[in-house]
Amino acid sequence: MKTIAFILITLVSGAIAGTILGLINQLLVEPYIDQAIAIEVQNTIASGEPVDQDEVVQYRLWQKGGEIVAGTILGTSISALFGIVYIYSRDSLPGSNNKKKGLILAGIMFLVIFLIPALKYPANPPAVGDPETIEYRESLYIGMLVISGFTALGVALLYRRLGQTRKESRKIIVPTIYVVIIALAFVVLPANPDEIRISSDLLMNFRIVTTITMGIFWGVLGILLGSFWDAVKPHETRAPKLSTV
Repeated sequence: MKTIAFILITLVSGAIAGTILGLINQLLVEPYIDQAIAIEVQNTIASGEPVDQDEVVQYRLWQKGGEIVAGTILGTSISALFGIVYIYSRDSLPGSNNKKKGLILAGIMFLVIFLIPALKYPANPPAVGDPETIEYRESLYIGMLVISGFTALGVALLYRRLGQTRKESRKIIVPTIYVVIIALAFVVLPANPDEIRISSDLLMNFRIVTTITMGIFWGVLGILLGSFWDAVKPHETRAPKLSTV
């Protein structure tokens, strides 16, 4: 393994994918956040509390400006995990080249560590929800994320352990185990405690575009890592030169 080459292509893939995520969020996600914040400001004013409109505008400008940088950092962090998983699962992934393998793994990880937790605890705009329950809501989401992630890791290890001798049965048994555990988690874990007080259309559109942008991020990450892998081939090592003396 060419360690330096692996680290470089992993981090570069994540940085590019994360930057693209930040840029796309500016176009697709931020308008819905602006609407949600505007509703929150109106409700605050209607309740008789003072609101500094200029401060809100300045904060949003700062927040939007930092989103691209935050996306780059997030992408780099996630790609580090993605690269490690890719190393260990590459030989088991279907696909005729690393680009296809990377895209398949990206789809699996998108499902496991984003979509499944989001189905139980879907994303809300920042201005939605009781500030006093933020930590509790975050702990619920992280709990669902941990359950999904470690369950997927466990069934992946089981899949490899069953080996070629049970090739057909493992295709049924392993996914079934994951589905059963996730279904139990959906039933056992409590629901989001906060009442939603904004338009259902606004909320649903925000959740849809958030899912789309994250799907794009994972797809770009998988394609980039796979493409760089095919070009650099960090898994190959040079054969030692034989002495002619």
